Amino acid sequence: TKGESLLKGLQHMLSDIQKGQMTQTAEGAFELGRNLAMTPGKVVKRTPLYELIQYSPITDQVFKTPLIIFPPWINRFYILDLTPEKSFIAWAVAQGLTVFVVSWKSADASMKDVRWDDYVEGGQIDAIDTVRALLGVEGVHTIGYCVAGTTLAATLAVLAARGEKDKVASATFFTAQVDFSEAGELLHFVTEDQLEMIKGLGSEGFLDGRYMATTFNLLRGRDLIWNYVTNNYLMGQDYAPFDLLHWNSDVTNLPAGWHMDYLRDLYRDNKLVEAGAMAINGTPLDLSKVTTPTYVQAGREDHIAPAASVWKITHHFKGPIKFVLAGSGHIAGVVNPPSAGKYQYWTNNERVETIAEFVSGAAETKGSWWPDWIGWIEGVDSAKIAAKGARVPGKGKLKPLGEAPGTYVKTR
Repeated sequence: TKGESLLKGLQHMLSDIQKGQMTQTAEGAFELGRNLAMTPGKVVKRTPLYELIQYSPITDQVFKTPLIIFPPWINRFYILDLTPEKSFIAWAVAQGLTVFVVSWKSADASMKDVRWDDYVEGGQIDAIDTVRALLGVEGVHTIGYCVAGTTLAATLAVLAARGEKDKVASATFFTAQVDFSEAGELLHFVTEDQLEMIKGLGSEGFLDGRYMATTFNLLRGRDLIWNYVTNNYLMGQDYAPFDLLHWNSDVTNLPAGWHMDYLRDLYRDNKLVEAGAMAINGTPLDLSKVTTPTYVQAGREDHIAPAASVWKITHHFKGPIKFVLAGSGHIAGVVNPPSAGKYQYWTNNERVETIAEFVSGAAETKGSWWPDWIGWIEGVDSAKIAAKGARVPGKGKLKPLGEAPGTYVKTR
């Protein structure tokens, strides 16, 4: 190339140094609302912590019990609404669910005092109560993905302690941990030295999302770091467009105080599984009081929330639990639409104590686990009603504040 590849590689590297983040996909190839996060809907509520998005029905009849999805606030929610072909949100709407999604605000200095209690009480419980009031229903289906699943477990414990467990008809956990005794590789980042360093990084009241992105990239260094050093720095190749890596690079800031609490109380001290060791606004948490019907999905190759760690939720909840082990990892194991015909999942209807016993007696099914999940939802509550009135965004008491995907998802 007469030195052209060397020059381009240096340009790539210098650009990344200037922005403080490694490029992983072609910049400008994706845009929210244009070719990502395209499912039609409206923002129906906005708080200092989150936006609530309600999606438009496309079926004449919808399930009476609506669904609220709580994505992790360490990432953008549109991992569940990538291209139309990959969108879990669009697929759930097509199955006849009235779908709401919480889009968390990327933290800034104004959120320096936000803690664990705020995400449970002012986030998840507030959203649950909002949807119940809007649609006039007793309970809602919920999904908690990753850290939002951990918080959902706390939410269920709070509601159980207050005698309000019926507010949640079912709880689904995507690659979420409640017991961190076998939390895997991320435990290497929770030493006292690491915690002190992280504390310093959050001196302005929030933790820059680029730090978290780098941490997760280090867990897959060969694929997410050295691959780009070789191809784009040393060889000067152009970046390929990849929707998943665009999302992976779209970082979100975290409230510094909450982040430290999470690392110390959960990863280091594992307090959530100790009855009464944690509380939300004075309400002690006891996971053994949770009897909500629960669907737990884990990824067989998950390096962030190992399947053996996710499995432990079955030891702490006391209600009916269905555990599903999906092929692939933390993202691809979740975002696996039936149309893709990829991977597989395992189920086991026997009551077993360990994940090894689960696997040894499990039945394998080819393809996506999504149809299994919607079948489970129907088993919890199959009642349907007409998709009209408040089931249509903006037709109820909450007037639209803007089109999906909203404004918070676009704020750095």
